[in-house]
Amino acid sequence: VQLQASGGGLAQAGDSLRLSCAASGRTLTGYSMAWFRQAPGKERDFVASINWDTTTAYADSVKGRFTISRDSAQNTMTLQMNSLKPEDTAVYSCAVSRYHGATSHASLYDAWGQGTLVTVSS
Repeated sequence: VQLQASGGGLAQAGDSLRLSCAASGRTLTGYSMAWFRQAPGKERDFVASINWDTTTAYADSVKGRFTISRDSAQNTMTLQMNSLKPEDTAVYSCAVSRYHGATSHASLYDAWGQGTLVTVSS
């Protein structure tokens, strides 16, 4: 499966951005999907995940601000990011996993997209 993330860009604190992840090569029936991010000079962090049954999980740092969703018919996933903060600046990557409930366990994800840069200024 190939993943392509898009929607990143420049934003000011308090703004909103919407990221998308399009999958190709196979259908994602039964797969979990997730967003991770990596800020400059830092390790990759979990942001949010959504299972096939649409149950979700979020990092504490984004709870109440970010919303993950998926369209199984279109093989896509989105991340609605509201009330952006400068600390949200990072490269955001999408990933898919065969495992239900993979959540923040990066080693359980089978495929990764190349990422899209989000820059939030204060």
